[in-house]
Amino acid sequence: MSKIKTPREKKMASLLHDRRNAYGENDKSSRKNIPLSKRLSHKATRRSANAPMALALKTQDEENFVVAEQSARDNFKTGERKSFRKRADASLAAVIEKKTTGKWNKIYEPWG
Repeated sequence: MSKIKTPREKKMASLLHDRRNAYGENDKSSRKNIPLSKRLSHKATRRSANAPMALALKTQDEENFVVAEQSARDNFKTGERKSFRKRADASLAAVIEKKTTGKWNKIYEPWG
């Protein structure tokens, strides 16, 4: 048996549970743009991590290899932290309130 009894409680639970794309772009384009953004972000991370190693290979010096390897690890970690992250969709209650008042309510915002 449901813990929510009244129709008003059921409707509010439904509005808070349902999600809508509130990013501002075409919701259909997200199917292509999210994978593209992830791909480009990972590619940039790999390039920044491999750049010091490429320079070390040209010099063929053992000391440069050690420094380049540490630099590559540092670049990889910073690239991972800055990489693309998906943002959660807004609840339907927040989207309706935004449309009626013109402002985002901080209670409903998943990212704020």
